[in-house]
Amino acid sequence: MKKGKPSRFDVVGQLGVLRRYARSLTRDQANAEDLVQDALLKAYERRKTFKPDGDMRGWLLSIVHNTFIDGIRSKRSEERRNEQVAYLAQQSLAAPQENAVRLAQVRSAFLHLPEDQRAALHLVSIEGLSYQEAADTLGIPLGTLMSRIGRARATLRSMEERTGETRASAASHLKLVGGKDD
Repeated sequence: MKKGKPSRFDVVGQLGVLRRYARSLTRDQANAEDLVQDALLKAYERRKTFKPDGDMRGWLLSIVHNTFIDGIRSKRSEERRNEQVAYLAQQSLAAPQENAVRLAQVRSAFLHLPEDQRAALHLVSIEGLSYQEAADTLGIPLGTLMSRIGRARATLRSMEERTGETRASAASHLKLVGGKDD
C-alpha cells in the first residue's frame, strides 16, 4: 500500500485465494461458495477492525477459517441435540392405562385357573423352573405336569379369545380416545 493514498477495503482481488481455501476446507464447490459468501459478509460487517496497514489476505483467510470452524461446531451441536431428541422420543411410553387393564385381565384369568394348573404354570412360566424341577417340586410325574400346563395354557387362550371377541364388539360401538385406534 502506498503512502498518502487512503486505504480501500477491496476484497475482489482476494476472491480466488478465498475460494481455493474454502474448497480445500469444504471439499465441495457449492459449500465453498456459501462459505466465502458468509465470510465476506462477516468481513464487511467487521471492516472497521481491519488495520489499514495490515495483511488483508491473511485477515480474510482467517475469517474464512473461523467461519468454517463455527459451521462445524454448529453442525455437531445440532447433531447432538437431534440425537438427544431421538433418544428421548424412544423413551416415551404408551399410556399405562391400557397395559394396566390388560395386566389385570391376565392376572384375573390366571387366578381363575384350577389350583393344580395354576401351580404348574406358575412354577414353569414365572419361576423359571424346568419341567422336571417343577414336577419334583409338586411331587407329580412329568407327564402329569405337562398335561396340567397344556390345559392351563388352553384355558388362558380360550379366555383370551373371548376377551378379544368382547373387545372387538365393544370397539364396534365405542371409540378408544387417546389409544391406538386414534
